[in-house]
Amino acid sequence: MTDIVAILSRLTDWRNVVDLFLLILVFYALLHLLRGTQAVQLVLGILIIGILVFVLVRTVELTAISWLLRNSSLVVFVAIPVIFQPEIRRVLEQVGRRTPYLLRRANGGAEPLINEIVRACEQLSARRHGTLLVLEGSGGLMDYIDRGVKIDGELTDELLLTIFFPGTPLHDGAVIVQDGKVAAASCILPLTNRNIADHQLGTRHRAAIGITELTDAMSVIVSEETGAISIATGGRMARRLEANELRRRLTEFYDPRPIMGKAETGEFLAEV
Repeated sequence: MTDIVAILSRLTDWRNVVDLFLLILVFYALLHLLRGTQAVQLVLGILIIGILVFVLVRTVELTAISWLLRNSSLVVFVAIPVIFQPEIRRVLEQVGRRTPYLLRRANGGAEPLINEIVRACEQLSARRHGTLLVLEGSGGLMDYIDRGVKIDGELTDELLLTIFFPGTPLHDGAVIVQDGKVAAASCILPLTNRNIADHQLGTRHRAAIGITELTDAMSVIVSEETGAISIATGGRMARRLEANELRRRLTEFYDPRPIMGKAETGEFLAEV
């Protein structure tokens, strides 16, 4: 009875309530960031095994296993970064790139760039030329630019149509746009590890999602099979966009502040 009273007295302290709330918030944020990855299944498996071992030790009183569990904390701290290295890196990168919108580049001067991208995507969609365009955000993409073919040219619809014309040397891979210019073409991007139910989404779409999971960039994709225009940001994809919707998304990307007089719809048309 005294133990229950002691626990209740501790819970009445506002600092303990805040401490418990922050702990729950941290676990929720981690699960949200790991959602859709293989790490979730791995964490679930570790929890199930840990609970079963704990119950078994408490019930049967296994001395050797109890001693091992009590003295394995150092091994656990070393093993966790090794096992979850990709997921930990992804979480840290996502936390680091969630900067206030004031740190993002302003929309001034972006309208001509947006017009060129929309015009190029409309023509590429009509011709069903596969396209993967990556727009750099506040985080750098130099690691991927260095692996591609340097261009450093002014972005125009004619240049994009030429690069993504089937059979040209640079049409495979991604074009990366940096500071309003085509920085490089034929860039190799990381593929997402998510299980995508739609089998019509191939390597190009998986790469478009993968780069947005690791950076704050936006990917613009034109399907070679259907000609559908899609975008990906934050590991999510919006598909089958019309030109006006694409323009709106690009405007919001270069200027994340709310657009006055327009309805804000944060939901994606189709999530992957």
